[in-house]
Amino acid sequence: MTQPILITGGTGFIGSHTVVTLAEAGQPAVILDNLCNSSPKVLDRLAKLGASPLEFVQADIRDSAALDALFTRYDFAGVIHFAGLKAVGESVAQPLRYLENNVSGTINLLQAMDRANVRRIVFSSSATVYGDPVSVPIPETAALTATNPYGRTKLMCEDALRELHAADPRWSIAILRYFNPVGAHESGLLGEAPNGIPNNLMPYITQVALGQREHLQIFGNDYDTPDGTGVRDYLHVSDLAAGHLAALRVLNEPKLLTVNLGTGRGVSVQDMVDTFARVNGVPIPHKVVPRRPGDVAQCLADPRQAKALLNWETQFDLERMCADAWRWQSMNPQGFDTPL
Repeated sequence: MTQPILITGGTGFIGSHTVVTLAEAGQPAVILDNLCNSSPKVLDRLAKLGASPLEFVQADIRDSAALDALFTRYDFAGVIHFAGLKAVGESVAQPLRYLENNVSGTINLLQAMDRANVRRIVFSSSATVYGDPVSVPIPETAALTATNPYGRTKLMCEDALRELHAADPRWSIAILRYFNPVGAHESGLLGEAPNGIPNNLMPYITQVALGQREHLQIFGNDYDTPDGTGVRDYLHVSDLAAGHLAALRVLNEPKLLTVNLGTGRGVSVQDMVDTFARVNGVPIPHKVVPRRPGDVAQCLADPRQAKALLNWETQFDLERMCADAWRWQSMNPQGFDTPL
């Protein structure tokens, strides 16, 4: 049997889609998740999609004993590390919690891997590490600077991985900098189910479309962009999941890769609202409100490195992202609490 991959944070939005992508490629997985920001009911959905993990372990990446037990039980081929807190506003209010979970947790995981002689890891990073970019599209060689505690935790983890590889070149490491994942699995069984008020645009739009929220707030329409609203690089979550499989495949020898995962195409907030309404036939009431502090005008990837190093590029367009996100939300108005 193929050696399994350990997926930390595997019941989350991106993690669960990656479990499906691995299963479709015949790659078994074990999920470790503390469920602080996800639902155990995701496992039922994975089962329906034929993607049940070999085992689900409810534990925390800061728990060394749990990690050691897992690495003793399985001969892992590698780790995909998603587990982490990711809300910018929350990180500003609770910086120590973010440092402990994201940075200390990652170091704890790396130490457990080293003890088990498993030195192959795909790390979930973020375009947040580019801060307010000097120019777009952003290459991987752009200056790194974080404008909030969440971004700084990602940058600190990246630095730790770079220093680890310099000290011990036996490691195979892929640092994947995500841009803006949206959409949902085409079945409508998996999607984004944020706790409380969404931090991201697409789940906010889908909740307005469903009538759960009165209107969408557009934070500023006076940016230096074609329509004045902020421009981002949105990619389908299934494309993002495929990027992790592509990264695993190239980590077949010791190396260190840093790769943007994005489309390279900018989409404004107004574009997204208009496309969603057109594709799904659902109007999205919206109001323009003042800019949020810390938001940048434009952020989009230069994706050429991903094509060159991973042979990966996105497959799904904005219309597909909007259609899949609405299918998920309309089929699951209570998220994963909606009965199957």
